[in-house]
Amino acid sequence: MELSSLKRIRHPERSRVSQPYQFFMSGNRKPIALVTGAAGYVGSHTIVELVAVGYEVVALDNLVNSQSEALRRVEKICGQKIPFDIVDLVDLKALEDFFDKYKIDYVIHFAALKSVGDSVKQPLQYYENNIVGLLNLLKVMTARNIKNLVFSSSCTVYGEPQSLPLKEDHPIGDCVNPYGATKYFAEIILK
Repeated sequence: MELSSLKRIRHPERSRVSQPYQFFMSGNRKPIALVTGAAGYVGSHTIVELVAVGYEVVALDNLVNSQSEALRRVEKICGQKIPFDIVDLVDLKALEDFFDKYKIDYVIHFAALKSVGDSVKQPLQYYENNIVGLLNLLKVMTARNIKNLVFSSSCTVYGEPQSLPLKEDHPIGDCVNPYGATKYFAEIILK
């Protein structure tokens, strides 16, 4: 099946906004959600769902491990333009400028370098991108009093499993690669 043949699928259960979303959308304007890592697989699919339940979405990505084509496909599926900027979260000034353009209510943070193998070869790049990027995002959110953040972690924070299946109360922090360590450090920062 070609992507160009896809049409926006209307699910009956999405024909009206559910109760949790009505709570957030009680003001005079649609809430604006920022999706970081928007051109990645999870980010692009999240945008489709957010638009389907009534959010305005703004998007950013540095396109290091994704392609802007994903967002063109999202726009086709959603039937609307998604404001998108190429922004590296490590660049604090660029991030501040992006936030100054929009009245963002929520941030859904997927932006990260994510290859376990590459993280072993280039650990400093992973620490800088994933940790400094998160710290910059938090600085900008704090300066604008934005308190709503969804963070995407990883099962790599569990390290080698002590038992299977993994349970949420499994000890974390015994990470075996820099990527996992960046996600673990991020969880500590966000506590």
